[in-house]
Amino acid sequence: MLTDVDLPAPGLLWTRWATLSAAMTGIDRGEQWSVDERGARRDAPGLGWARFALLDGRRAVLYGAHRDHHATVTTDPAADPLTGAPDWLPWADLTPLAENDELGFVIWHESGRWSRVRYRQPYDDGMAELLAPLLSEEQTVTALRATAPPAELRPLRDIAAELLYAAIRGEVDAEHLDALLGDDANIDAALTAAARGGLVPGTRPPRIEPGRRPPMRRVRRLSQGEHDRLVWAAMQEAAEVRRPPPPDTVELGALVRWLQEHAPGGDGRCSLLAYADATSFSAQPGEHPPADPPGEERYAGFRRLTELVRALRRAESDPRYGRWLFLRVETSATDVRIERCYDSWPSWWHDDGVSGPWRTNLQEEMEARGRQWRPSWTPLLDPEVAYRPG
Repeated sequence: MLTDVDLPAPGLLWTRWATLSAAMTGIDRGEQWSVDERGARRDAPGLGWARFALLDGRRAVLYGAHRDHHATVTTDPAADPLTGAPDWLPWADLTPLAENDELGFVIWHESGRWSRVRYRQPYDDGMAELLAPLLSEEQTVTALRATAPPAELRPLRDIAAELLYAAIRGEVDAEHLDALLGDDANIDAALTAAARGGLVPGTRPPRIEPGRRPPMRRVRRLSQGEHDRLVWAAMQEAAEVRRPPPPDTVELGALVRWLQEHAPGGDGRCSLLAYADATSFSAQPGEHPPADPPGEERYAGFRRLTELVRALRRAESDPRYGRWLFLRVETSATDVRIERCYDSWPSWWHDDGVSGPWRTNLQEEMEARGRQWRPSWTPLLDPEVAYRPG
């Protein structure tokens, strides 16, 4: 299913993009808005990126990804921005981006309208924020004004508007650019960029050839969240592989003493529920969670607890059967009970459906074990599980 998208006509969008590119090039910021032989580019560190290309006739394509609105991978169920897209799109460019989860939106212009795949769940794909300076004449004029030096009583809005109107007519010259950018700008570079965008007399915008749909491609069938929950559900159903108990260590004694000293009731009763792998650590409150002593620096207790758990995990590791992932410790003034889970998600560890072990971390843990010590859900960690041929 497709849906219409409200965007300026391709020619108008191109003109605004190329004009802003010329101005930004003149002030040595052309990496943000630019034009090359493959079309127009928008690269905004920390925000995202976009590409725009004209084809023959009135066909055009716009694609990219916003850093904070890239829901193609995270939306449940997984969204494929290329399902139902036309055959003439630049598939050689789009396919690897989609397969590597780097494509947030794809919008194309054909038969007088902009279209895209209908998202399965409503979300903001970030396209409007990325292209905000181009979505109306006033926004483009405002963006052009921002490239100028201090006004010095110059009517900057009128000057920026005149540059844009000259671009629409294909009549941009050095005077238009100099009037906006001032004497300190690189007018030659700005004029070269304008010519590359087809804004100078005798030039025309670059166009790309129609593409060809690949006979087969990898299509995500599971979002990142769905893939996570598939693994986590299998972990919760798994049984522990029988292992020899780890030996007593000084690291265990240090952790037990710390818990007893931080008993909330002062009676030695303390509970620890923890998850740890090579790079992450988290804890959940048990029946008697550790208490912070009066006057102790905030988070100091958590940092120390992290150090103690990690030290114990290293001390109890074995090159054959690996390292535990979940740890439960219950202390009293004179006793301690310990449960370690190497292969399963224990019932006492709360599952909120959103957060859990990272699959890449789990993969690292499993690959460090002997094969006979790897749980049955290990194959689900393969990234290819999330894809299907399409």
